[in-house]
Amino acid sequence: MSSEDAESPSAAAERLKRHDSLYGDAEKVSNDKYHGSGGSWARTLMLAFQSVGVVYGDIGTSPLYVYSSTFPGGIRHPDDLLGVLSLILYTLILIPMLKYVFVVLHADDNGDGGTFALYSLISRYAKIRMIPDHQTEDATVSSYRVEAPSSRLRRAQWLKEKLEASNAAKIGLFTITILGTSMVMGDGTLTPAISVLSAVSGIREKAPNLTQLQVVWISVAILFVLFFVQRFGTDKVGYSFAPIISVWFLLIAGTGMYNLVAHDITVLRAFNPTYIVRYFSTNGKEAWVSLGGVILCITGAEAMFADLGHFNIRAIQISFTCILFPSVALCYMGQAAYLRKFPQNVADTFFKSIPAPMFWPVFVVAIMAAIIASQAMLSGAFAILSKALSLGCFPPVEVVHTSSKYEGQVYLPEVNFLIGAASVAVTLAFQTTANIGNAYGICVVTVFSITTHLMAVVMLLAWRTPLPAVAAFYAAFGLAEFLYLSSILSKFAEGGYLPFCFSLVLMALMAAWHYVHVLRYWHELHRAVPAAELAAVLARRDVRRVPGVGLLYSELVQGIPPVFHRLVEKIPSVHAVFVFVSVKRLPVPRVAAPERFIFRRVGAGGERVFRCVARYGYTDPMEEHAEFAAGLLERLKVFVQEEAAFAGGGGSAAAAVAVEEGQRLIDAEAARGVVYLMGEATVTAKAGSSLVKRVVVNNVYGFLRKNLRETHKALSIPKDQLLRVGITYEI
Repeated sequence: MSSEDAESPSAAAERLKRHDSLYGDAEKVSNDKYHGSGGSWARTLMLAFQSVGVVYGDIGTSPLYVYSSTFPGGIRHPDDLLGVLSLILYTLILIPMLKYVFVVLHADDNGDGGTFALYSLISRYAKIRMIPDHQTEDATVSSYRVEAPSSRLRRAQWLKEKLEASNAAKIGLFTITILGTSMVMGDGTLTPAISVLSAVSGIREKAPNLTQLQVVWISVAILFVLFFVQRFGTDKVGYSFAPIISVWFLLIAGTGMYNLVAHDITVLRAFNPTYIVRYFSTNGKEAWVSLGGVILCITGAEAMFADLGHFNIRAIQISFTCILFPSVALCYMGQAAYLRKFPQNVADTFFKSIPAPMFWPVFVVAIMAAIIASQAMLSGAFAILSKALSLGCFPPVEVVHTSSKYEGQVYLPEVNFLIGAASVAVTLAFQTTANIGNAYGICVVTVFSITTHLMAVVMLLAWRTPLPAVAAFYAAFGLAEFLYLSSILSKFAEGGYLPFCFSLVLMALMAAWHYVHVLRYWHELHRAVPAAELAAVLARRDVRRVPGVGLLYSELVQGIPPVFHRLVEKIPSVHAVFVFVSVKRLPVPRVAAPERFIFRRVGAGGERVFRCVARYGYTDPMEEHAEFAAGLLERLKVFVQEEAAFAGGGGSAAAAVAVEEGQRLIDAEAARGVVYLMGEATVTAKAGSSLVKRVVVNNVYGFLRKNLRETHKALSIPKDQLLRVGITYEI
C-alpha cells in the first residue's frame, strides 16, 4: 500500500469531502500531462515535422485530381484558369487556414479534437446526453475543466438551460454528430479509392497501351495490400511517413516553380480575387457547378483537428503555414501555368506537367503519398468511431490499440473489412477520379459544415464569445460551405448519391443502437432495486454467502440493477465480497488512473456489498481483466479506510483494527477467486408498440446484438470466469 493509502484516518477525514451520490475517495490529479500538450520549441518543431506525415497526406495529394475534377468537360477559355486558381488559393486560405488553424484548433477537448470532441465539450457545459448517468463527482475529475457561467454573462447560462430543457435540441446535436461520423466513414472509404487511382493513373504516361480497366485493377491490388496491413497499426510505420510526405511536398513545390518559370508566371495574378468575380460572371451556372471540383483541394483538412490529440496547436499551425500551404499553392500555380499553354491536357494535369527526367521519382513518391493519405484517413476514421463506441453510439466491435505510446491509434477489424470492401467496390464501379470526386466532395463539405455548427455552440456556451463575433464566424464559413455543398449536390445523380446512401445506412444503425440503449437504461433505472431491500434479500434463509469476490456488471450508476433479483432467484448465493460495477465513459478524452474508481457501501457494514463506478475517458482503453480487478480491489481497500474516517471514529484503536480486518478480508476473498457476473438481457418491444419501434428493437437491435462483439469481450472479461444471468426487458 502506498504512503498516501497508509495515512492516518484523522488526516484522511480532514482531506476528503462528502458528495451527494457517492463518497469521493478518488485522488484528484491536476498535473496529468498528455502527449503533445505543450513543451519546448524543440519539441514543438519535432511534432510539427511528425504531423506532416500523419495529418497532411490527404490534402497534400489533392493536386493529383483537382483540375481534372473542376474541368471534366475541358477548359473553354484560358482566363478561366485564373478564376479557378484564385478560387483554389482563397479556399485554402479561408477554410483550412482561417477556420481550422486559427479558430477551430483552439476548441480542443483537453488536447483532443474531432466532431465527438466538440460534442463532449458541449455535453460538459450542458447535460445534453440522453442517458441520465451524470453524477456530481464527474466534475471532480481533473481533466473535466468546466467553469460555471458568471452572473455577468447570462447568455451562456440561458443557452445551457434551453439545451437541457429541449429534447429536440439534444436529438439535433446528437444527430449532426453521428452524421459527421458517418461522413468521416464515407471519407475513409473514398480517400483510398480516389488517391490510389489518381496516383496509379500516372503510369499511362509511360505505358499508354494500358487500358483504364487495367489501371483500376492495379489500384485494387494496392488497396488490398493497404487494408491488409492496417492490422499492424499506424505506429509501426507512422513516423516514417513524415520524411516521405516531406519529399513529396518538396517535389510538388519544385515542379510548381519549374512550371511557373517555364510556361506562364503571369498566373500569379490569380491572387487578385477579382478574377473569381470575372469567372462567375463569364461562366454563370458552369462556374457554380465547378465548385464541386475546387473543394477537393482541401480534402482532409478536418484531419488537422481530428488528429490534434497526437500533436499540439502550435505544431499544427507551424506545419500548415510553413510546409503544407506553400507547397500545394506552388503546385496549383504551376499546374495553372502549364495548362495556360496546354489546356488540352487538363484530364491528366499533374503527371503531364512533370519534367521528363523527374517523372519516375515523382510517380513512385506519388504512389507512396497516396497510400499514406489513405492510411492517415483510415486511422482517423477508426479513432472517431472508437469514440462513438465509448459513448454508446455504435454497436460493440473489437478495438485493437496498436500503439503503446499514442492512445488514439486504434484498429477496428470488422470496420476495416467493411470499409475496405466498400473502397474496392467504389473503385471498380466508378473507375475514374472525376466520378469518385462527385461523391467525395459531399463527405468533405458536410463534415466542414457540421464542425461550423458545433463550433457556434461551443463559442456561445463554453468560450462565451461576443455575439457579433459568433455571428460573423457562422455567417462567413456557413455561407461558403453552403455554396460548395449546393454545387456538389448538383452532381447527386452522377455519384453524389453514394455517400448519402452510405451515411444514411450507418446513421440508421447508430441511431437505432443508441435509441434502444437509452430505452434499456431508463427501463433498468425505473426497476432498480431499492438499497433498503438489500438487507431483506441477504437475510433470506436460502441465500448463502459463498467465498470469493463477485463483480456484477451493470450500466446503472445508481441503484441496484434488476438483474440482481434474478441472480438471487436462480442461484440463491452472494459472494463474501460483492461489488456492483458500472463502467462509465465521461465526456473527456482521458481519466487519470488514480481517479478511475469511486465507491460507496450498499447496506449495512457487515454485509460487505459495495457500489463501484469505473470512469474512463472516450479515448481510454480498458485494462485486461486481472489488472482491472486488482486496481478495483486496491481502491476498495482505500475506500474502507476513508469510510471509517468519514464515520468519525477514525481516531479510535477499535476502528483502526476494524479497518485493517476489513482490508485483510478483501485480500483473502480475492485470493479465493474473482467471479464476473453479467446480465444477458434480451430486449423486445412491448405489446402495442408501433411497427417502427418493433422493427428497430426486435429486428435491427436484435440483429446487431447477435452478430457483433459480445459485451464481455469489450470489457475484457474471460469466459471461464464469467457467469451470465438471463433476463428479458420489454421496453
